[in-house]
Amino acid sequence: MPPVQPTVTRRPLHRRALDVQVFAREDGLFDVEASLIDTKSHDVPLAGETRRAGTPIHEMHLHLTVDATLTITAAASDTRWMPYVGACGEHGDAYARMIGLNLMKGFRQAVQERLGGTRGCTHLTELCQVLPTAVIQAMAGSVIDTREGDADGNPPFQLDRCHALRRDGETVAKFYPRWHQAPETATNVS
Repeated sequence: MPPVQPTVTRRPLHRRALDVQVFAREDGLFDVEASLIDTKSHDVPLAGETRRAGTPIHEMHLHLTVDATLTITAAASDTRWMPYVGACGEHGDAYARMIGLNLMKGFRQAVQERLGGTRGCTHLTELCQVLPTAVIQAMAGSVIDTREGDADGNPPFQLDRCHALRRDGETVAKFYPRWHQAPETATNVS
């Protein structure tokens, strides 16, 4: 399918850039550095001042350390640009509340419970939502076995998590035959 082509002239208004980088440490742990940066293409009034075009409205960073099971062992945040200086970055060590959470087991819901609403920063909490898949992608095939499943006999974690990797589909039949399941037989009811 071709990309949607605009039929009218347009001008950029806003850009949000998300970046997640994962690093292997020599002690066997992994560092995760994530950032969210919002910029405008035009000057905007903001908290009694003018924020110039291209200058960040938000620049926020999360720093995590995780172990090989994807459990968070350290967490911190850093807000460098914000709309309300002296207020936005004053959530203390709120993001340290992620310590002990596992990126593969209920992470997104637990982050909402611990940091949603006024318990944290909207933008940093939203940034947390992309962390599980980004970190899993970094570790897939090296730290996480994506071929044979786990020691308990469960299939690889990625199966049945998207339409391409549904266990009754052609992709799984071809690349993961051990885990393929026959499609359910549809019955017509008159």
